[in-house]
Amino acid sequence: MKGKGVLTVVSGFSGTGKGTVTKALARDYSQYVLSVSATTRKPRNDEREGVEYYFMDNAAFEKMIAEDAFYEYAGYVDHYYGTPKAFVDEQLAAGKDVILEIELQGALKIKKQIPDCLMIFLIPPSAKELERRLSGRGTEEKEVIQARLRRAVEEADGAEAYDYIVVNDDLETCISCVHQLIQDAHCRAAGRLKLVQDIKNDLIEMVKGE
Repeated sequence: MKGKGVLTVVSGFSGTGKGTVTKALARDYSQYVLSVSATTRKPRNDEREGVEYYFMDNAAFEKMIAEDAFYEYAGYVDHYYGTPKAFVDEQLAAGKDVILEIELQGALKIKKQIPDCLMIFLIPPSAKELERRLSGRGTEEKEVIQARLRRAVEEADGAEAYDYIVVNDDLETCISCVHQLIQDAHCRAAGRLKLVQDIKNDLIEMVKGE
């Protein structure tokens, strides 16, 4: 019997490698589905509409807010980001494990609405490595990089809200660790109680005639 999927929230400082890790999981394991967030920021060169993000202007985003169409939304470095509800709900009901790659503010809102979600926070091995990764992108001005580093200072205080903290030093090791954590979450008692009850009811029917 295939049960409901696990909702996993992956967060971490900008430049930690969240996107690389989550995309690798979806590529290597068929049970994972990446939730596509909406954003008002402009796409980077390699980003596609409906794949990495749904790109929209402020008016369209605010219309979705008014319609209560987001599980969460937040402002981050002068732009909106949000998680549309419909896709997440459909995939979980179909037994898929949905991975949400979102920042701290949105992650805490998800946890409040869906308490049994799995919360994973990715960190780099050091502050110097984080700065190196951000600079190495070559897509942002120095002022933007500094803004992301300042935001990381604030986000560090929120890491205690997560179930697990994973260091992304060696990429393959990090991917394997996150995969195992999600698989372990399938065995949590809270998620299996309905199955236990279904088995109990079937057993009662089986022994009635004895």
